[in-house]
Amino acid sequence: MFPGVTITDLVFLVVALLAAGCLTGILAGLFGVGGGTVIVPILYELFRIISVPEEMRMPLCVGTSLAIIIPTSLRSYLAHRSKGAVDGAVLRTWGPFVVIGVLLGSVAARYAPPEVFKVVFIAVAGFSAIRLLFGRDSWRLGNELPKGMLMKAYGIVIGVLSSLMGIGGGQLSTLFLTFYGRPIHQAVATSSGIGLLVSIPGMFGYIYAGWGRATAYPDIAAVQFPLALGFVSLIGAALFIPTSVLCASYGANLAHRLSRRTLELAFGLFLLAICIRFAVSL
Repeated sequence: MFPGVTITDLVFLVVALLAAGCLTGILAGLFGVGGGTVIVPILYELFRIISVPEEMRMPLCVGTSLAIIIPTSLRSYLAHRSKGAVDGAVLRTWGPFVVIGVLLGSVAARYAPPEVFKVVFIAVAGFSAIRLLFGRDSWRLGNELPKGMLMKAYGIVIGVLSSLMGIGGGQLSTLFLTFYGRPIHQAVATSSGIGLLVSIPGMFGYIYAGWGRATAYPDIAAVQFPLALGFVSLIGAALFIPTSVLCASYGANLAHRLSRRTLELAFGLFLLAICIRFAVSL
């Protein structure tokens, strides 16, 4: 038993995590994201309740989120690809550079203070929300996606920031694609494939980043970290994955029934709410 936590508290948390997994899956399919923007704040509250130290709480949330995103992103990507909406050429161009960025972010995670993760989360999600809620078609960086080093640099930036936020990269890649005139539905569908490029190397990166760190807190290590690998909580992943995978296809189907503006407004409001939550925690 966790100190100060009752059976009722634990039952509530388990039910809440299963329900959150369902919501995560729907959002993954609806917005082409891996669901990290939901997973991270929920896990943050869970780990706060069971007294995980502040220094380890946020990276543990991020690493666990990346592990959860793997099956969710796969399900979302397959659902969008079946509708012919994924731009494979973009994924092939970005692929290796997204992975490089993820590895760089994972190394930084081993040494970064917890505030860094929150600030990155707020900055990126906030900018995305403003773009979606108030942006106009004239807000563009160009009419065609760039070639060469700039496109590769975008891939690295997506990888680094996504690995520090614990997201699948869909939020960032959707932002970039719409800035270059890609329709929101195609941007969302293509971004669903970025989730796999971020989550798989990201999970292993956070296992490395947190390896041995629990020994710095011997009084709580036996309680909070019996089923964790580095900064990846196996318990958190086990509770999220089943319902998130089951519900991802429902979100993807819903996305293709909504208008462009409705999808933009929904995603923007969702991101804004997450920004407010983490700003309050700071």
